Amino acid sequence: MQKRERKMGKLMFTLILGFCSMASAVSVDDVRLSRYELELWNSSDFQRRFAESYLAETDIEPTVSPAEREKMLKVLELISAENMDEAIALLQKNITPTSSAVFDFTLANIYFQQEEMDKASASYQEAVNKFEKFRRAWKNLGLIYVRSGDFEEAIPALTKVIELGGNDVLTYGLLGFAYSSTDNHLSAETAYRAAILLDAHTLDWKMGLARSLFKQQRYGEAVSLCDLLITEFPNRADLWLLQANAYIGLNQSDKAAINYEMVDRLGESTVDSLNMLGDIYVNQELYGTGVNAYVRAIEANPHRNPDRALRAAKVLTARGALAETKSLIQSIKDLQSNYLGTQDKKDLLKLEARIAVAEGAGDDEVKILEEIVELDPLDGDALILLGQYYHRHGDLEKAVFYFERAEGVEGFEADAKIRHGQLLVSQGKYKDALPLLRRGNELKPRDDVQKYIEQVERVSKSQ
Repeated sequence: MQKRERKMGKLMFTLILGFCSMASAVSVDDVRLSRYELELWNSSDFQRRFAESYLAETDIEPTVSPAEREKMLKVLELISAENMDEAIALLQKNITPTSSAVFDFTLANIYFQQEEMDKASASYQEAVNKFEKFRRAWKNLGLIYVRSGDFEEAIPALTKVIELGGNDVLTYGLLGFAYSSTDNHLSAETAYRAAILLDAHTLDWKMGLARSLFKQQRYGEAVSLCDLLITEFPNRADLWLLQANAYIGLNQSDKAAINYEMVDRLGESTVDSLNMLGDIYVNQELYGTGVNAYVRAIEANPHRNPDRALRAAKVLTARGALAETKSLIQSIKDLQSNYLGTQDKKDLLKLEARIAVAEGAGDDEVKILEEIVELDPLDGDALILLGQYYHRHGDLEKAVFYFERAEGVEGFEADAKIRHGQLLVSQGKYKDALPLLRRGNELKPRDDVQKYIEQVERVSKSQ
């Protein structure tokens, strides 16, 4: 038997020598590795790690001397008796730069239990500084960083746990969460998949994976995963919402609307989901249903900035849905009147003015415009609209007054001068109109205005 083992040993030794000599005879060009892989093998870091592999793997727990063991037993007795203050005092007394990292770790655990996270993280850091391979300390340090939202620090701590062999589901799951929170969604996906491999039942990891797919704009995969999860958890509104947003990414708004309505049935609608539902219905020209969704969004949070509802009202006005716009404007006034700023009030008044013009209610139009100018005397839009109104109704003196006021407002001089010039042309004052028209077109060049100026010039020369 011994002869056979010696023979086998010689054979293995011969094979190893043969392999080494063969490897040394192969040129770099014959090695089927990329240049970057070759650089990896030749790097000083790889060589250091390879040299360390000759040594036995150091234990992942720091050692404790016999004297330290006696002191630690006293600490554990105090902890068991819930005498935490005495335990802390005894630990602090025995912690020195050369004492075992176990003392720092135990002190950190007590601080962790007492919710003193800054002190706990400092003591865990001391533990890993003394003993770099202290896996439990790295893990608890990572937990603290995740809990405190310090994800940039959590990632290296949790990665260190895995490097030291801590391949447990919680570490992978929290690492996925940390990567996701720092917008590293590809790494988050990898970590979540590892967590799911170890624990196929916990929803959190699957939700994290679905979100990471969504964030990478892999909407089809996100929809498919959400389908599986919704089948298992049909009452989870967050799953319906995530899938709805993925449908939006796929330009499948009809399917997204169904999801948003399901979220509403579950009583979990948000302001954003209701506004999105309103947008979908308006795009489908279901204006009344869209306004209903917008109003529900306002009711869900009247304190929220009314920008979204105002933007919706502008879209409805542009599409000629005047009755629906009036209904939405009234809801904004009723529910958000105390939260409207000056600009919001102006925007509402302008919308009402456009509706009044469209419905032929001229008197209402002028009252609303004058109200806007009273709120903001430098509102160039309102000043020009007032000038046009009085021009249409034959009050040229007032029209000129408002056009001239608008000419003095930055950003509106060009339009105001052209409107003023057109008024003078209508009076046959071509020579007076031309300087205004030319200056307006110089500030804001437009082909149609240039053609109009050329026509006025021809008429002016023929007189």
